[in-house]
Amino acid sequence: MISPQNIRVHRDQGVLELTWSDQQVSRLPFQFVRQNCRCAVCVDEMTGRPLLDPDTIPADLGLLDISLAGNYALRVRWSDNHDSGLFTWVHLKDIGERLETALRQRRDNSDD
Repeated sequence: MISPQNIRVHRDQGVLELTWSDQQVSRLPFQFVRQNCRCAVCVDEMTGRPLLDPDTIPADLGLLDISLAGNYALRVRWSDNHDSGLFTWVHLKDIGERLETALRQRRDNSDD
């Protein structure tokens, strides 16, 4: 299983940086991570339907506290006082890959 070898919080930049065991680095904006929370407050447990409107997450969202949850996830307390979600390594890696894909598509479209 892939896991981060280093975790850094860049509060001034609003970025969570993870260096993975495959040496890839994910730089995840706080807002994007929070928008992708999968807890029961943010996603309906029965249907998987999103309950959180991503547009309600402020661009200047801060990270108040972060800790390990076992050997498989991070527990985060955000400046909007949301703290019920766990971000597993698999989910964080997926968030990073989706962000990279979105940025690549944006660059490709701007080249047209």
